[in-house]
Amino acid sequence: MKTYYLTDPGKLRSHNEDSVTIIKNSSNECLMVVADGMGGHRAGEVASSLAVTHLGTRFSKLASVGDEVDAFNWIKENIQEVNNIIIKYASERENATGMGTTVVLALLTKDFLVFGNIGDSSGYVLKSGKLHKVTKDHTLVNLLVEAGDLTEEEAAFHPKKNVLMKALGASQKQEIDLFKIIDKDIEGILLCSDGLTTMLTKNQIEKVLVDEALSIEEKVEKLILKSNVRGGTDNISIAYLEKESGETL
Repeated sequence: MKTYYLTDPGKLRSHNEDSVTIIKNSSNECLMVVADGMGGHRAGEVASSLAVTHLGTRFSKLASVGDEVDAFNWIKENIQEVNNIIIKYASERENATGMGTTVVLALLTKDFLVFGNIGDSSGYVLKSGKLHKVTKDHTLVNLLVEAGDLTEEEAAFHPKKNVLMKALGASQKQEIDLFKIIDKDIEGILLCSDGLTTMLTKNQIEKVLVDEALSIEEKVEKLILKSNVRGGTDNISIAYLEKESGETL
């Protein structure tokens, strides 16, 4: 399998509050993480960096994450540790009040694939040339859509579409949503911050990812370029994994 990740500040933001990584351990298990920070005085970029660095460091030291139950427990425990670290950091610094971060992750082993998320950064699988969203956004408008009070079209242009209902650092206890992928016959795994999904439609992203003339690096770079051409109103972060010919994930 091939992997590549990249983050870009976009066209309007003065600095980048996103963090992203892809890490493998000694068993060739793979952890992908994207975090989108929030908070003034650069506190957002600190929060996202704390999350990505903690998860990446802990994972890289594992000989193996174990079975699915072990993986779920490892994710839950380390997400709570990150939450505690962010809250402690903010409590000790006046200019870090309100800091927090989204997180979306994918953990791939030879036996299983698991996604997890808090906030509105997204996780997808690519199957038969089509993107399928795995994660669910923890936003006010998504809550209203699920309740039947808003249509998806109305939600896309709602003035409060970026209001988060969950984020690391927002409260003492944060539960991450976990998703087990049953179907392993997939071509790729995409994680991204909302800087990508607010600029490009799912079909536009698909079109780039299935272009066989492009390398994995060119695909990620083209998605960021397209997002910036369309306005680049937010930081843009992408972690992408694709299988090679004849390989199964």
